Amino acid sequence: MEYKYLQNIDYPSDLKRLKITELPELCNELRDFIIQNLSKHPGHLASSLGTIELTVALHYVFSAPQDKLIWDVGHQAYAHKILTGRRRLFHTNRQFKGLAPFPTPAESEYDAFIAGHASNSISAALGEQIALQLKQTQDNGQQVVAIIGDGAMTGGLAFEGLNNTSMDKNNLLIILNDNNMAIDPIHGGFTQYLLDITTSNGYNKLRWKAYQAAKKLHLIDEKSKGKVQRFNNSIKAMLTRQPKNIFTGLNIRYFGPADGHNVQDLVRILSEIKNYQGPKVLHIITKKGKGYAPAEADQTLWHAPGEFNPESGERKVSNSQQLPLWQEVFGAQLLDLARQDNRIVGITPAMLGGCSMNIMQQEFPERVFDVGIAEGHAVTFSAGLAKEGMIPFCNIYSSFLQRAYDNIIHDVALQKVHVVFCIDRAGIVGADGATHHGLLDLAYLRPIPNLTIGAPMTANELRRMMQYAATFNAPIAIRYPRGRTTTDITSKEDDNLLKARLLKKGSKAAVLSIGAIGNTILEAIQNEDIAHYDMRWLKPLDTDTLDYIGTHFATVFTAEDGVIAGGLGSAVLEYFADKNYNCKVVRIGINDRFVEHGSTQELYHMLGLDAEGIKKTIAKNLN
Repeated sequence: MEYKYLQNIDYPSDLKRLKITELPELCNELRDFIIQNLSKHPGHLASSLGTIELTVALHYVFSAPQDKLIWDVGHQAYAHKILTGRRRLFHTNRQFKGLAPFPTPAESEYDAFIAGHASNSISAALGEQIALQLKQTQDNGQQVVAIIGDGAMTGGLAFEGLNNTSMDKNNLLIILNDNNMAIDPIHGGFTQYLLDITTSNGYNKLRWKAYQAAKKLHLIDEKSKGKVQRFNNSIKAMLTRQPKNIFTGLNIRYFGPADGHNVQDLVRILSEIKNYQGPKVLHIITKKGKGYAPAEADQTLWHAPGEFNPESGERKVSNSQQLPLWQEVFGAQLLDLARQDNRIVGITPAMLGGCSMNIMQQEFPERVFDVGIAEGHAVTFSAGLAKEGMIPFCNIYSSFLQRAYDNIIHDVALQKVHVVFCIDRAGIVGADGATHHGLLDLAYLRPIPNLTIGAPMTANELRRMMQYAATFNAPIAIRYPRGRTTTDITSKEDDNLLKARLLKKGSKAAVLSIGAIGNTILEAIQNEDIAHYDMRWLKPLDTDTLDYIGTHFATVFTAEDGVIAGGLGSAVLEYFADKNYNCKVVRIGINDRFVEHGSTQELYHMLGLDAEGIKKTIAKNLN
């Protein structure tokens, strides 16, 4: 499709040649370009539609890459990618060997900082701002801008960054993109707070002029500026009967709220405030999915809708009979357990629909808590609930749980309270790439005392582990992957869940697997004289089974959908070494690396973790 403006824009320098009156039409073209591309090549649609005007204004006013634009979260930044040299490759976004799913400095000098997880922009931007000051390069006029939105402001790290910003001398600009959404609608007091605050642009201009005049007359200097600002804020609160907002309370100048979809106004405001001295916040109001009616009507569904018809808005959903998704099994089982025991509660950090906890919420809304993008709080909140006799099922995606590591250790494991961690999106997750693959959880959880760790191979095993966890009365973690479950292998409901299960007999070697990768192992060795054990639990290990294997097999393979350093393979090696078992152990998993984006099938094949690759590894080590 030909576009009047967009086809001539490869870099922000091209954008700057446009008249300000031409920018609204460019925004329309960008919006259509994103819709058309994502209809065929799925990605995060609604968030980027909501930031088109902001992106155009930022690149019109600022001069990236000299000026640093730090996005938070990164799925707001598709228009940014398109305007910074990647328009012709945008159709490869999130595809294997194509453009990365989120801003990353490894891909473009216009991406100032990696932006896969939420709430890091203010801290990172402040660091870059202070570094420029220390290097004394800001005489060149370099600016640093943090663009935080899509619920990222609910994260604790954002507030830590705000606090530090208020203490150190800097000229950081924070743009708060307020759309009242993450993936699901945002809950919590800060969201309501943003709805309540408002500030007059005219007042800010008047105060700034008064400050400049007083400075020229030597009535004020930098040391006394803070006191004057606090006095002015108090006077303003009295005159307008408005509470002093959190930003001005921290001596961070506040502008807004402004219409985030009026590109010409945004250009005017950014041009006026960008050179103001000291930290400042521009609060803009946007609509997630702006300009595309289906996305505006259902912002959660259209966060990442898959393929769709751009004209009709009809999503291309397969009608074939398929096995349920892992999270759907979790959601249904949690509801069943909650019906049986009113002590069971659900906690999730902004992934209510993604983890299927909304299934329980529909029946027991008072027992489900979406705490926002705040994983550390989710864990410690769960610990508090457990301390008073509740049974919290805390569901957090694997790569997001990394941010709550201290909370798991200090608040849950040390106190040995009954929190059930349900770790979704474990292993390879596909197109979201390195920031989202759940490859580290087995390794980082295994050293924690008092923590039991399991990984089901099938949907039925997940149900059984959840039932067991509800009665366990100690910290326990259950990790499972993204995607659809596999057909359940016939097993007796009354077998010992705490023991490994022998899935296939054999004499040449034994394969010990944990989690869903066991299904691939079965496929790889189906015609081989090789035994297969589903270990079920990483901690505690089934030592009776390991004793048998260590004394009956010369070669043992371990298989896990995660890093091999510190996981199941390491645990087996340690046990065999302690017992002086003289058998060869070959670990199958992911070596010391971060894994790029692509489809799960492509990535498993690249890593040698598909059936073909595993079969070759086994054959090589048996010859």
